[in-house]
Amino acid sequence: MNGLGRILIVEDDPRDVELTLAALADYNLANEVAIARDGQQALNYLYCKEEYAGRPNDNPAVMLLDLKLPKVDGLEVLAKIKSDQNFRMIPVVVLTSSHEEKDMMMSYKLGVNAYVVKPVDFHEFINAVKELGVFWAIINEPPPGSMRKVQ
Repeated sequence: MNGLGRILIVEDDPRDVELTLAALADYNLANEVAIARDGQQALNYLYCKEEYAGRPNDNPAVMLLDLKLPKVDGLEVLAKIKSDQNFRMIPVVVLTSSHEEKDMMMSYKLGVNAYVVKPVDFHEFINAVKELGVFWAIINEPPPGSMRKVQ
C-alpha cells in the first residue's frame, strides 16, 4: 500500500461517495478506503463492532466526515472519537455542505483538524478531495503511535 494509511469516508450521499472515490483514484488512494454510510456505521468501524468485527484493528490515516448523517450525526461522531484515547489522534476533516457558522465552530471546538465546505461544482469538488487525500494520506506526518495497531 505504499505506506499510505486507510481513508475512512463517512458520507450518506452515494453521489458524493462516488465523486470522492473518483478523486482519490486519480492519486491511487482509492484502494485503501473504507466507507461508512451513517454515523453509527462509522463508530462500528472504529470500534471493530458488528459488520466490522473482523477488520484489522488499526486506525485510518484520516477520516473524511460529513456532518448531516443518519442515525448518529457527524458532530456526535467527532465528539466520541476526539474524547477517546484510542482515536483522538486520527485526523478528521469535516467535508460538509453546511455553511452554518455554529457547525464550523462546534467542529473546531470538538477538535476537528480541518473544515471543508463541499463545493457544488463537480470539478471543484474533485479537486478539493484530491488535495485533501494527498495532504492527509501522503504529506501529513501523523504523531508517533497514532496509527494504533494490534499485532
